[in-house]
Amino acid sequence: MEKKTRREESKAAKIILITVSFLFVGLMLVVPLISILVNSLSKGFGFYIESLGTKFVSSALKVTVLATIAAVLVNTLFGLVASWALTRFSFKGKQVLSTLIDIPFSISPVIAGLAYIMTFGRMGWAAPIVDGINSALGTDIQIVFAIPGVLLATIFVTFPFVSRELIPVLNAEGTDEEEAAALMGAKGFSIFKNITFPKIKWALLYGMILCFARALGEFGAVHALSKTRGKTFTLPLEIDALYLSGSADSIVASFAVSSILVILAVIILILRNILEHREKGKSGIV
Repeated sequence: MEKKTRREESKAAKIILITVSFLFVGLMLVVPLISILVNSLSKGFGFYIESLGTKFVSSALKVTVLATIAAVLVNTLFGLVASWALTRFSFKGKQVLSTLIDIPFSISPVIAGLAYIMTFGRMGWAAPIVDGINSALGTDIQIVFAIPGVLLATIFVTFPFVSRELIPVLNAEGTDEEEAAALMGAKGFSIFKNITFPKIKWALLYGMILCFARALGEFGAVHALSKTRGKTFTLPLEIDALYLSGSADSIVASFAVSSILVILAVIILILRNILEHREKGKSGIV
C-alpha cells in the first residue's frame, strides 16, 4: 500500500512538473513567437512581401549575412586551433587562455562595442595605426561605424561557441589513437583528417550552428558600432528602427522583418536537434 502511494505521488509530481514546464515554455517562448508571425501578416501577405523588399531591409539582410558568415569562418578556424592547443599541449598560460576565451560570455555585448570604439575610434590608441595605413596605401579604411566594426563586434560575441563544443569532445576522446598513428609514421594533417576529425565533426558542426544563430540575433555590440541605416544596419537594428519610428505600417513591417529571424531560428533549432539525435545514435545513447 505504501509503495502504491509513493508511485501515485511520484506520478502526480511528474505530471505537475511536465505541465508547469510546458506552460512556462509556451507562455514565455512559443506564444510571443507566434504573435510575431501573426502580427507580421496583420496587413495582408502583399504588405508582408512589400515590407521585406525595401532597400533598408535588403541592405540589413546583406550585412547580417556577411557578418554571420565572417563570424562562423573566423571562429571555426580559431575554435579548431584553440581547442587543439588546449587539449593536446601543456604550456604556460594554458589556464589563462581558457579563461580569456569565455570573456564574451561574461560581459555585456554593449561593452564590447564600446571597447572597439575606444580602440579604433578617433580617440583610440589604434586610430593612428589605421590612419598611417590609409596614408601609405591611399585607402579609406574605417573600423568604427563601418562594416569592419560590425564584423568585429559579431565575431567577438560569437567567439567561444565552437571551441567550447570541441574542447570537451577532444578531452573525452584522448590522444591514444593519435599517438599510435604518429608512431607508425603518419603526418600531422593525416592524423587530423583520418582520426581526429571523424570524432569531432558533429561537435564542430553543432558549434558552428550555435555561432550562426548567435550572430544572426546580435544587437548590443553591433548597435554601438553601426550608425548608418541602409549601410551598416543588421536585421536586428533595422527591426528596432522600424518599430521606434512609431507609425502603424512601420510597426507591422518590423514584425514582418522579425519573422525572418524567427523562421531562421526554427530552422536552426531543427538542425540542432537532428545533430544531437545523430550524435546520440553514434554514441549508443537512446
